[in-house]
Amino acid sequence: MTTLWQACLASPPYSIYTYEAPADLPKLMEGQRVLVPLGRSVRVAFLIETVETPPEGVELKSIIWPLERDPLLNSNHFKLYRNIGARQMQPLGKVLENVVPKRFRSAKVSFKVADRALPARLKALDIGRMPAEKRMELVKIYDEGRMNVSLPAAIEKEEYVSLTSDPPWPVRPNAARQLQILEFIFENGPREKGFLKNIMGDWTTGVIKKLHSDSLVKIGPPPEEERNPAEKCAATGPKWDFTPSEQQQGAIDELLAALDEPKSTVKLLHGITGSGKTLVYMTAARKCLEQGKSVIVLVPEIALAYALWNGICPLFPDARKYLYHGYQTPVRKEAIFRALAEDDSPALIVGTRSALFLPVRNPGLIIVDEEHDESYKQEERLPYQAKEVAYVLAHMTGSLLVLGSATPDIKTFHAAQQGAFEVISMEKRVGKSMLPAVKVVDTSAIKNPEQPFAPETEARLKEVVAKGEQAVVMLNRRGFSPLIYCTDCEEPFKCPHCNVSMTYHKGRERVICHYCGNAYHFPLPCSICGGSNLLPLGGGTERLEEQVAKALPPETKILRMDRDSTRRQERLDEILKSFARGDAQVLVGTQMLSKGHNFPGVTLVVVSEGDLGLNLPDYRSAERTFQLLVQVSGRAGRGEKPGEVIIQTRNPQNPIWGAVTSADYKTFFEKEIEKRRRFRYPPFTKLTLIRISHPMGWEGEHLCPPFFSQIREAAKESGIMAMGPVPAPLAQLRGRKRFNCLLKSDDWMKTRELYAQILRRNPDKKQIRITMDLDPVNML
Repeated sequence: MTTLWQACLASPPYSIYTYEAPADLPKLMEGQRVLVPLGRSVRVAFLIETVETPPEGVELKSIIWPLERDPLLNSNHFKLYRNIGARQMQPLGKVLENVVPKRFRSAKVSFKVADRALPARLKALDIGRMPAEKRMELVKIYDEGRMNVSLPAAIEKEEYVSLTSDPPWPVRPNAARQLQILEFIFENGPREKGFLKNIMGDWTTGVIKKLHSDSLVKIGPPPEEERNPAEKCAATGPKWDFTPSEQQQGAIDELLAALDEPKSTVKLLHGITGSGKTLVYMTAARKCLEQGKSVIVLVPEIALAYALWNGICPLFPDARKYLYHGYQTPVRKEAIFRALAEDDSPALIVGTRSALFLPVRNPGLIIVDEEHDESYKQEERLPYQAKEVAYVLAHMTGSLLVLGSATPDIKTFHAAQQGAFEVISMEKRVGKSMLPAVKVVDTSAIKNPEQPFAPETEARLKEVVAKGEQAVVMLNRRGFSPLIYCTDCEEPFKCPHCNVSMTYHKGRERVICHYCGNAYHFPLPCSICGGSNLLPLGGGTERLEEQVAKALPPETKILRMDRDSTRRQERLDEILKSFARGDAQVLVGTQMLSKGHNFPGVTLVVVSEGDLGLNLPDYRSAERTFQLLVQVSGRAGRGEKPGEVIIQTRNPQNPIWGAVTSADYKTFFEKEIEKRRRFRYPPFTKLTLIRISHPMGWEGEHLCPPFFSQIREAAKESGIMAMGPVPAPLAQLRGRKRFNCLLKSDDWMKTRELYAQILRRNPDKKQIRITMDLDPVNML
């Protein structure tokens, strides 16, 4: 008997087609990967559901063969992916392409067959040509486990290229190809030799060999531990001998009671920095695992994922546990994905936002730590907000969702006040630690760029180091100098693709565009006048590290933690562990330092430029600044010694400093929510950013003004307020001219309908790109 299946392609054109499943195929199930014919090619598709009647006027093709005996994806995850696709107006296949590891979408497979009557290896087309009786024999062999999927030998034995050290590398400045490979791996992590050859050219083979002989890169197959989904875990550390404080116990009791509820529940854990939220999370996680259900713990950044992983591993010595994030090798990510798909026993997963898409069979608890953080929003490729995805997944699976933060997202806290979910408050630090004293220091009189600190800040930093205590210094700008200035023509050096100033990275001897990645070796001539008098101005963390070293005794050990110093996973782990052990006295870094790290030896936190980000063209700028500064302040005074925070600013009169120095979230919230209500910003409206772009110098640019008028007219007819389209704050990016149109609506459905209209009216679909960002966090 023939069954009809709808199957979704996880590659272009991302369509859903109907295929026949004749009786001479093994048993098929929803979520299973199958090989299907498409034109003259063979593709991987995911089975969605059976249908009764075929589409009219179409001759159906047959599914060739399944790629696994049990589905890779379960029904909950299919529902989740469809929900994301519907919300973002993206086809399901596009969602699958972004969440399923690459090799699970590759049709370049064959089948190993352990039967003398058949060839030892069969390709998809071989199976498709088999007569029915022969395929029935193959079904029996398959069901007995004597037929297995095999990737091509070139993929199975693919060698990875990885760095052995951070820049600067001992390479001649004119060795452009060597630098190109080193820079690419530094930016993107270890990559396969074949991949590098495909994107750069055949010349990579010889250059990689030269780099390997100079010990600048390692070459080899993924180590065996990469194929093992379990991350290395510290064997020693604290056991379950904690005695919770009274407020911790109250929070634990509420979460444990919610875990016993048969329905999905949401809780906001609003605990000040140092109040012991992690212990509350882990106690709830232990109860959930004991109930036979899995736990997903999300953190906003990889650095925090490693810190949390190292801290909790000893607490769960016997649990099945995985660390998952975007910078792991494809082999590791595939191993974790398959391990969770094939085993429904309870597991503990710690990871960044993409961990939500792992096919966890039976989740019971989802924790979103530092829920206010913008890193939970993905804007590229497939836009989504991890908090919303977590809410949908929890609702589908009847799980408990815990949102935790010392400075919750304004929208989250407002929703709680409106009764959407309960707030669990933790207003005291655990043990003897107290909230640090926060002082705002005026630096408006300092004109010397080589003087990053006010005299009193420098004196206090020296005093802390002299006592043998630790300090954290934060500047939320990486690199050495954010501006390269030509003293001959008095113009800044800008990226030709993005028209924004390029940043000088001294350690890499490069000027780099932080938007498109374009880079040049430094020193270099001015792009406007050809002069050679380029002067780095301003400062980033790389320059600040040098300046701190000059200000302190020469024996002082200083570490830097930013995106550039932590490209290699092992280096990130080294920095965190080294500072936690007290090997270094000062840690300089970007906002990575502010998120959840627990360094008991830190008694001083210095924010070098507290104004950064405060005046951006974004309604969230005050909220961002408050959250960042309160969070980084919370790194001080976590041990027995009191802590102190110094925030330097050139505008000490700004009213935000009063809220920051008192860490008074509720007062800040009340003032901010009133502004949002007055100017009709979220949560009092549904905000959508429509981004429109076309190539620079495009001949059809004259089509845009009438198209933009149509957008405004269509918005007016739909009852939606449209601000724009107007040139974006970053009006040129990656060689494209950009326009933003901000929509304010009272209904997401009306916004999506308007977006569909805009797509239909696009006067040149090849040249004009249009994307929709619901509830944007980046207005640039």
